[in-house]
Amino acid sequence: MDHAALLMSAWLRGHETLLWWVGALSILMFVGSLVALPLVVARLPADYFRRDHHHATRHHKQSTALRLLGLLGKNLLGIVLVCTGVAMLVLPGQGILTMLIGLMLINFPGKRALEQRLVRQATVLRAMNWMRAKAHQPALELPTSALPSTSVREKR
Repeated sequence: MDHAALLMSAWLRGHETLLWWVGALSILMFVGSLVALPLVVARLPADYFRRDHHHATRHHKQSTALRLLGLLGKNLLGIVLVCTGVAMLVLPGQGILTMLIGLMLINFPGKRALEQRLVRQATVLRAMNWMRAKAHQPALELPTSALPSTSVREKR
């Protein structure tokens, strides 16, 4: 064995606990994405990508501190989901869908355009509509300018 292989082998033996934790986290993310993502996708309004999103006024009776705390929590959860989705691009799990759900929670300029760009991918739209069909929910509606080049209905 060459020197690099010996160093790698020694590092792996020295970090066996870390490797077990990474493996367990990978399995947890995979199972969690299989359970949570279909629930979230099924709960989306069918016109989520079609309608204009303005800040809802349903929380106007809450104190400013509660609204800010809720906004902070929602954005932190979104960031965690985006990071988890990025990890799932190389680990088991539904990476792009997890990133899309995370992006939907985060507030930032250009969010709608990025969401629509992701959902415009035929494989993403097909997966989301498959999850919605399993939950007996109507297919997602896209704005006419955001329709994928190949219709999902044509592939069925």
